Amino acid sequence: MKIVVLDGHCLNPGDLSWDELRRFGEVEVFDRTPAKQAMERAHGAAIALTNKTPLPADVLRQLPELRYIGVLATGYNIVDVEAARRQGITVTNIPTYGTDSVAQFVFALLLELCHNVGLHAGEVRAGAWARSPDWSFWRSPLMELADKTMGIVGLGRIGRAVGRIADAMGMQVMAHDSIHGDTPAWPRFRWAELEELLAESDVVSLHAPLFPETRGMINKRSLALMKPTAILINTSRGPLVVDEDLADALNGGRLAGAGLDVLSVEPPDERNPLLAARNCIVTPHIAWATREARSRLMQLAIGNIGAYVAGNPRNVIG
Repeated sequence: MKIVVLDGHCLNPGDLSWDELRRFGEVEVFDRTPAKQAMERAHGAAIALTNKTPLPADVLRQLPELRYIGVLATGYNIVDVEAARRQGITVTNIPTYGTDSVAQFVFALLLELCHNVGLHAGEVRAGAWARSPDWSFWRSPLMELADKTMGIVGLGRIGRAVGRIADAMGMQVMAHDSIHGDTPAWPRFRWAELEELLAESDVVSLHAPLFPETRGMINKRSLALMKPTAILINTSRGPLVVDEDLADALNGGRLAGAGLDVLSVEPPDERNPLLAARNCIVTPHIAWATREARSRLMQLAIGNIGAYVAGNPRNVIG
């Protein structure tokens, strides 16, 4: 059985091993596959693994031997699932692997915005402290999180992990989600409508899925509800935010800062206004990418294949 990995580099840039896949058949791994080469590289394969290489209907029609697609991520919009179903192709994803890593990264962004650690370390390295007449100095306002309000939009696995950390740091936590689920036991937790959450939170962290109704949910109107002292964090989906509206709010002093690990288009156009916006940290979609999380992702992907081969597929889409 032929197995092809279409874009394996981000998952495994060399610090993990694909060897366990080889027990299922012949394996060919490509670091990256341009969309126009997806059909050629997947030709003859029974199993294809993809992260961001799209597999639309017109490509799937030209892959009659393909029986299984494993998406190496939680989101699966890069595969035409309906077309796959019509062809009898099983599609699976990895629903959870990076919860703790992403929650940790939320606070990496937030704490950098609160303290500007990089800026101040750079000042010291440049000699500013050695030249200072005072024993202490700071180049930007510093913010304490205790007793501030963390607003979480989307209280799923990652949202709850973020809430636990916020609670441990002495923050009040409020959340908005269309499905409430179990109410957390954090002493100062409460559910809220989205407008109420935006208006009252000192920090808003986005953990909502990307649906038509959530696309662009952070826009000129919703940003106007937020405190000018508030911080927005997005480690979820870039298109939840209207880039231009957020940049305008930051540059106009209507929002104190933003920490973004995702953008509406990735990699971004160099003209994206958020890349030069005031007090805006943008990182290259790395919240998920700790070695521990990537190792879990690979093991889960291999486990999905094993379950499929055994006739008991799991994490099936649709």
